Amino acid sequence: MVLAAPLLLGFLLLALELRPRGEAAESPAAAAAAAAGAGGERSSRPAPSVAPEPDGCPVCVWRQHSRELRLESIKSQILSKLRLKEAPNISREVVKQLLPKAPPLQQILDLHDFQGDALQPEDFLEEDEYHATTETVISMAQETDPAVQTDGSPLCCHFHFSPKVMFTKVLKAQLWVYLRPVPRPATVYLQILRLKPLTGEGTAGGGGGGRRHIRIRSLKIELHSRSGHWQSIDFKQVLHSWFRQPQSNWGIEINAFDPSGTDLAVTSLGPGAEGLHPFMELRVLENTKRSRRNLGLDCDEHSSESRCCRYPLTVDFEAFGWDWIIAPKRYKANYCSGQCEYMFMQKYPHTHLVQQANPRGSAGPCCTPTKMSPINMLYFNDKQQIIYGKIPGMVVDRCGCS
Repeated sequence: MVLAAPLLLGFLLLALELRPRGEAAESPAAAAAAAAGAGGERSSRPAPSVAPEPDGCPVCVWRQHSRELRLESIKSQILSKLRLKEAPNISREVVKQLLPKAPPLQQILDLHDFQGDALQPEDFLEEDEYHATTETVISMAQETDPAVQTDGSPLCCHFHFSPKVMFTKVLKAQLWVYLRPVPRPATVYLQILRLKPLTGEGTAGGGGGGRRHIRIRSLKIELHSRSGHWQSIDFKQVLHSWFRQPQSNWGIEINAFDPSGTDLAVTSLGPGAEGLHPFMELRVLENTKRSRRNLGLDCDEHSSESRCCRYPLTVDFEAFGWDWIIAPKRYKANYCSGQCEYMFMQKYPHTHLVQQANPRGSAGPCCTPTKMSPINMLYFNDKQQIIYGKIPGMVVDRCGCS
């Protein structure tokens, strides 16, 4: 083998020397064209058309290969997932004959989502199985904004809610107020006022001429115990209003007067009232389907990206000759193609660790789908029955290295 290489090189050099000077080297394609134009001496048939390989674009060749593999894979997956050994032999003419005999199909087409040429959203919803879900929220009363105060009153109560809570569905909301004990049974009148900023006439220290407090709840409570009492008030409707219009939440004022005019509601936020401050209790239902940004790369067919990327691919069942599929006639399947270097973290951490520990003994990461979604399909089976079903894993939503 060592002597063969120099010997072969010598033969090549000798052939170049023996070639007539000035004669340019012919490419195989040029030679074929010359032979075809020589009066048909060699062959009367035209030379077969061969798609030229992209000059200096090995990525394009690999991408075309990935696209063809994806189409063949889709064909076999559909048949396998529909439990069909082969595509039903139903022509377009037979379909036209059978469809009028079928039940009204437009209702099925209207009720169910058949993905056709609809654009795929860049953001998609998926089940969040990692983050904790919120069920109960306790919001403690805070000091009100000076814009609603007159002579420093009322100091209580403002309730702050995070944007996360405001986007949940409120199942139940209760305001809890602690009422001081009474020496004898008494009737207490509890009222809740919604605070609003002062008007031009009402300024701090200005006597409160511009204060606009709106009563939103009023309760009549019979107290019989000489010990303190926690009173709950339904606050769901008020919460809904605040969540729809957060700018309207300036807080509330709470009063609970007994027959002598004594305010029994503990609203002081100062010392001595620890643990007795008003608070809001919410039972919420959090949407566990979260919109997640597509972390994988998205490319078009003209992209020069060499890394693992998701490319568009439209599957046309009519081009397959699959007339037995009623709907959709085509759908956006997408495919993955590109290189995966070791420097990119793989989908599974253990894959990355194995490759780092033994890079030569482990296969490199592959560009594969990491998130897929189903399609709905209306089709004829091999018994010429119309079937509606959902086929999982037919749309590539995200690509990654794994």
